[in-house]
Amino acid sequence: MSTSKTGRGPLATGGIAALLASACCLGPLVLVTLGVSGAWIGNLTAMEPYRPLFIGVALVALFFAWRRIFRPAEQCQSAEVCAVPRVRVAYKMIFWLVSGLVLIALAFPYVLPLLY
Repeated sequence: MSTSKTGRGPLATGGIAALLASACCLGPLVLVTLGVSGAWIGNLTAMEPYRPLFIGVALVALFFAWRRIFRPAEQCQSAEVCAVPRVRVAYKMIFWLVSGLVLIALAFPYVLPLLY
């Protein structure tokens, strides 16, 4: 059960990259909304120059995850995880969740001025 056969590795990489891409902009807003405050929150904006890099990594990782997750079940061998229908459905749901995170990371800086 190699992670390269299931799409788990690229899916996790895409999710982490999406969270890092939105850390500079969405992170402080979420923390303040939750009641967490402090001068250190302003330091999260230091990640803004790396945002395009994180988004690029997330999109590439999602592409590789899509290639593995949405392939036909006939291409999976019976011993592989992708042959189990319940696992395939779970991976597809997680894929769309991570895709939503990447979409939020892409759109949030453009939507942010409308919130203030």
